[in-house]
Amino acid sequence: MKEIVDSFIYYLKAERQLSPHTLSNYQRDLTQAIEYFTEQGIETWQTINNHQYRAYVARQHRKNLSGKTIQRQLSSLRRLYEYLIKEQLISHNPLKGVSAPKTGRKLPKTPDIEQLEKLLHNTDNDVLHIRDCAMFELIYSSGLRLSELTGINCIDLKLHERQLRVLGKGNKERELPIGKKAIQAQKKWLKVRDQLAKTDEQALFVSRFGTRISQRGVQQRLEKMAIKQELPVHLHPHMLRHAFASHLLESSGDLRAVQELLGHADISTTQIYTHLDFQHLSEIYDKAHPRARKKK
Repeated sequence: MKEIVDSFIYYLKAERQLSPHTLSNYQRDLTQAIEYFTEQGIETWQTINNHQYRAYVARQHRKNLSGKTIQRQLSSLRRLYEYLIKEQLISHNPLKGVSAPKTGRKLPKTPDIEQLEKLLHNTDNDVLHIRDCAMFELIYSSGLRLSELTGINCIDLKLHERQLRVLGKGNKERELPIGKKAIQAQKKWLKVRDQLAKTDEQALFVSRFGTRISQRGVQQRLEKMAIKQELPVHLHPHMLRHAFASHLLESSGDLRAVQELLGHADISTTQIYTHLDFQHLSEIYDKAHPRARKKK
């Protein structure tokens, strides 16, 4: 079973070119399944049936794993069987009809506009602070994933066109608009970037060592910045992406546009952002509904 998983992981890495993080998730999920089925005396993927997979799901649920985690594990297993079918090592997928228990989706925490204004208010001319503000303005302006931010090269930034090209999940490129504040922050950063960047470095954002900044480096700088500004929330870069989606959706109500900007393949992923403040909805209702409007 392990040999097949190793071949599958190599296939995902070499042919599908998935990220190390995604490959690690597949490896972990499939290793857990191997441990369980080995305990049950099962030695090959081909002999596991639908009933046994339902028992596996029940066991994972008893371990208090969330429905989301179990669903991800099942997704890893389904992809493995798709690979086995492709390689003609099995004729059917035993996971057909097997699903994870449903659990309520948690709404992402988002900083409010006032907190973001405080965070991004830049009066410090230190080169690292200028870089940090440029990074965080860009995440909030264009709804970037952390990996997309660190992957940006200077050539991807088109300030005259107010556009940015990013490489998202599955190596899918998308063009994104950039807001006024973010453009100002990029211009300020580009004036001082050469103070840090090595001569041949292509990355837009670099560390103090002159090379492309790491994802962990971005996380640490945001934490430091939030503490300095005495913000009450524990900020991480993905929360700025959440804020982008929530604030844009509240203003526009255009779910499809937000889906495209975020780079979500499935609109159901974007729908988590459709939560709006009830008071805000009530105000819209009072202003818009014929039976709610007060007579003049």
